[in-house]
Amino acid sequence: MVPVSAVRLEILTGAALEAALPELARLRIAVFRDWPYLYDGDLGYEEAYLQSYRNSQEAIVVGAFDSGTLVGASTGTPLADHAEDFATAFAGSGFDLNAVFYCAESVLLAPYRGQGLGHGFFDARESHARARGYSVSAFCSVLRPSDHPMRSKNYAPLDPFWRRRGYAPLAGVVARFSWKDLDSACATDKSLQFWARDLTATP
Repeated sequence: MVPVSAVRLEILTGAALEAALPELARLRIAVFRDWPYLYDGDLGYEEAYLQSYRNSQEAIVVGAFDSGTLVGASTGTPLADHAEDFATAFAGSGFDLNAVFYCAESVLLAPYRGQGLGHGFFDARESHARARGYSVSAFCSVLRPSDHPMRSKNYAPLDPFWRRRGYAPLAGVVARFSWKDLDSACATDKSLQFWARDLTATP
């Protein structure tokens, strides 16, 4: 475990955001190989996916740096930027997509986990969202069977952490995405449960 005193969090915009994207792609591939994502990453896909952070006027990337090396990052964009992906999941939920800020991912190398950086990632994104008038913060987590053969014996679900942050799962708000698992020959659909919190309330 590396002491978090060695790590600085920095909000990346403009040229700094652009410069960090190749390392963010590599971090996503490395971290999401683990349970529960089991993502068999591809740099070509990552480059296309991360283009949205270049294009969105209100996107945020929070980088965690240790002596200049990117060891973690979290991202967020307005949910409306992903309307085509999430419209079906949110249909009938009563949420105005234009009021929701989407906390897309947090990735952090294993030696830096469990020391509070996750709170720093959420604090920065929620503050960014409030400053831009969003009233709801949301993210989604992949759903896997509890008896999945590749489930890690040491895996600790993040549900308690998310609930302490004031988030709760949204009943029936489930998205479908496709990616290639480590043990699969091709991409398959996955279900992702949305969680949300009211940004006008204190958790």
